[in-house]
Amino acid sequence: MKKLYLTSLGCAKNLVDSELMLGSLESNGWQTVEDPTEANLLLINTCGFIRPAVEEAIDEILHLAEYKQADPTKKLVVTGCLVQRYGVTLQKELPEVDLFVGIDDEQQLAELVRQMPSNSSLVLRQPSCSLSNSGMPRRLSTPFFRSWLKITEGCNNRCTFCMIPSIRGNLRSRPVADLVTEACALGQSGVKELSLIAQDLTAYGNDLDAETHLTALLQQLLAETDIPWLRLFYLYPASVSEELLELMASQPRLVPYLDIPFQHVSDQVLKRMGRRYGRRDLHQLVGRIRQLLPDCALRTTLMVGFPGETEQDVEELLESLKEWQLDHVGVFPYEDEEGASAATFEPKISDEVKQERFERVMALQATISQEKLQNYVGREIDVLVEGVSQETDLLLEGRSRFQAPEIDGCVYINDGEASSGDIVKVQITDAHIYDLVGGIIS
Repeated sequence: MKKLYLTSLGCAKNLVDSELMLGSLESNGWQTVEDPTEANLLLINTCGFIRPAVEEAIDEILHLAEYKQADPTKKLVVTGCLVQRYGVTLQKELPEVDLFVGIDDEQQLAELVRQMPSNSSLVLRQPSCSLSNSGMPRRLSTPFFRSWLKITEGCNNRCTFCMIPSIRGNLRSRPVADLVTEACALGQSGVKELSLIAQDLTAYGNDLDAETHLTALLQQLLAETDIPWLRLFYLYPASVSEELLELMASQPRLVPYLDIPFQHVSDQVLKRMGRRYGRRDLHQLVGRIRQLLPDCALRTTLMVGFPGETEQDVEELLESLKEWQLDHVGVFPYEDEEGASAATFEPKISDEVKQERFERVMALQATISQEKLQNYVGREIDVLVEGVSQETDLLLEGRSRFQAPEIDGCVYINDGEASSGDIVKVQITDAHIYDLVGGIIS
């Protein structure tokens, strides 16, 4: 039996690629195992957008190389964005790896492994026009009741800090019919929560025709599937339309949750970042969302320490967070990325100052998040049960419509019985900084 062990690093978009790799390999006779000592093939799908992700990937490669050193018959294969970005250098620096494969070759992986030469090799090409489709084998690695649906590949935005377009190429949108076919199959397999993802979800269809856009896709998904929860990730702030918000307001299956990366709020920082909006635009967007979707949970990501960021810029950021009262905020200290134009910008912010700004923003948001969660105490909310809690087997754990998988908090269920994948009504009795507590009432 051909046995493989997979490590998937990075974002949910990368995880979908890993699932396609698993589908390709398993349909060609490979069996996935949980223990690398049992595997003939050690496979790592890497992220390579930012330095911490690069360092994590290198550490994992070296870790799996130890298993190969103990058993030289094992083969070590590295794929993904890290290879696309640094392929030739990696091949020179990591002779332990038998095969490096860049992006867009998920479906060819089984054949590439079969033809693997005895010496280290590199399969690398420019990001192509290739796209996944519903006919490709895909083995879900998420729990059976939730999944990701990647609707585009690549990105046409040219943010000065980001390497995505150079690694992943320009925007390529999948046809509506193909996405509906895949979503229907996922729904029939038991998926209760389907999360739509892309580098820029609002750009969906910009490379196709005027009738193909995000709202039209959502209308088709609502009409053709019965998946209870549809969730949206990674919407570009300047492109969130009134039409989309109105559709969400009228369709309860579109969960009241929006992930919109702001990156910053200061006009001068946003301009240097290459973002196509300013603080006033963000203020108006938050106002429109609060007006049309008063219960909507808003998540964003912010970057501190961008070159040239001043103390006044940070104060603007803090003031905006106090005013907007966002539900979920991820904060990241800026890092220079080789090849990104922002890496040449001056003046640089010291690591100490970046860390201090990071801690200030996080401390403020923790207070806001705790206050926001207090509003749920006493309410009855729908919760998708994930299973027994990771904290203790005395509790169940789930998520509300206002909490996304793996990145937000959860709901601890301390009373009642349910199975993984059930959607139950929970009475909230307590709230912490990021999590809720309650018991099942139906």
